[in-house]
Amino acid sequence: RMPASDPAADRRQRASVAFSLSFLSLACSITAFGSSYWCEGTRKVAKPFCTGQSKGDHCIRFNSPDGNNSNAVQYIWETGDDKFIDRKFHAGIWYSCEEIINEEGEKCRSFISLTPAADRGVLWLSIVAELLYIILLLIGAILMSVEMCYYSTVIDGLKINAFSAVVTVLAGLLGMVAHMMYTTVFQMTVNLGPEDWRPHTWDYGWSYCLAWASFACCMAAAVTTINKYTKTILEFKHKRKMLERSLKIKYKFPDH
Repeated sequence: RMPASDPAADRRQRASVAFSLSFLSLACSITAFGSSYWCEGTRKVAKPFCTGQSKGDHCIRFNSPDGNNSNAVQYIWETGDDKFIDRKFHAGIWYSCEEIINEEGEKCRSFISLTPAADRGVLWLSIVAELLYIILLLIGAILMSVEMCYYSTVIDGLKINAFSAVVTVLAGLLGMVAHMMYTTVFQMTVNLGPEDWRPHTWDYGWSYCLAWASFACCMAAAVTTINKYTKTILEFKHKRKMLERSLKIKYKFPDH
């Protein structure tokens, strides 16, 4: 016969797993929210004229002092793809940055200003939903830590457990809606945004993956919390049934 597991230890273990998942979700969501790598790609821009000591394939040499008049012909022949260069960019909720050709560093501008006016309201809704998502995750993590550290009666623990489960589920739903709204806004900005920003090629970056990983951890924490609540309720019902059975036996066959 297998030895019976300690219900209290099992509850503590489930509580620590739920708290760990909730804390991981919170850390991922804050990192993703503050970063600008939700989407990455390249923009095709015309090569600038070479200035000073600039050389190589990133600029067009035109009447440069180290050449002859044939350089003028060279510019005429540089048409099609030879005339353009791919400039890397990355964008997030707050701003979009792209590399500066022939120089180090990046040039950044507000992503909100790039968004079409018709979709700006959806972007603000996405930002508010992301903030509420982070706040609810924080509240859920605090409630789970209180449940772990505050050794009260099982009834008090159940109340905290139920409230933290509801908060975490609400956070997950808000996070999912926020991520989907940002995805829609970015795709609309790609199609209708300013000409000097529209990407040639793009894909989702590590921040976007981190945001959805945060959602996955949030839902896993919610499922673990609900599972813990359900198991505790079932244990109570089982103990009550056993107590009623023992009382019936006691009154049916009283000790003389």
